[in-house]
Amino acid sequence: MSDDHVYLSLAEDHEDSDARWAFGTGFEDPLHGVSTAVPDGVDTAELAASCLALGDDALVSAQRLAEWTTRAPELEEEVALANIGLDLLGQARLLYARCGQVDGTGRGEDAYAYFRDAGDFRNVRLAELPGGDFAFCVARLLVLSSWRLAHFQHLATTADPVLAAVAAKGVKELTYHRQYAAEWVVRLGDGTDESHRRMRAGLERVMPYVGELFAAHDARTEVDAVLRQVTGAAGLPLPQATPLPGSGRAGEHTEHLAPLLAELQSVARAHPGATW
Repeated sequence: MSDDHVYLSLAEDHEDSDARWAFGTGFEDPLHGVSTAVPDGVDTAELAASCLALGDDALVSAQRLAEWTTRAPELEEEVALANIGLDLLGQARLLYARCGQVDGTGRGEDAYAYFRDAGDFRNVRLAELPGGDFAFCVARLLVLSSWRLAHFQHLATTADPVLAAVAAKGVKELTYHRQYAAEWVVRLGDGTDESHRRMRAGLERVMPYVGELFAAHDARTEVDAVLRQVTGAAGLPLPQATPLPGSGRAGEHTEHLAPLLAELQSVARAHPGATW
């Protein structure tokens, strides 16, 4: 393995690793033929909470990635970031739909996305931080996609057939998300003095929020291995940071989430019940 191609090695265990996944490329329904009945022994409250949190992570991350439209360094990267955001939006829709089926409310995906306030969201705080520069964008994407991929690999065998199907589809998408981010971390870290400085600063800004990812689901060993591999190939130190107090999973967010949601939800709230 060449250090310059470290991101390719990250997908060696996936038979679909050569594919470049993007929203809408397959058009297959991941839930086709999957029973929506909750299996015996599955805690519906726990299942709903898991779907809600993972859906919120995806929705908020997608909104932040959408902010790179017209702002990315190159047109190709703008398209790539938009497609990654659309993948995450697709995951959010499926997760919100499942949440509404099992939490007793019967709510649809729009209710979760558009008609909750910031304190009701359960996303990790790393997802809601404002964009910064491109180096921060790919540093955050590397961490979040590595963690989400490891988590979805475990969820693909969970007892709930709907969540398992959503996770199995997501593994293919997240494998590409992680590859894309790793490629850019290596390219910037091993580039010019300025790109190296910015990439290092991006990682340092991300790391205080990483501990929150492992509060409920232990994928730290897998994620740490990926981060060490990528930063080593990039010639970057892996920053060690004291985790910040608080938890987005408990509804404790930064001051940045409310303005993000205000923009995201503005049209739906101005025209409640409208169809397009």
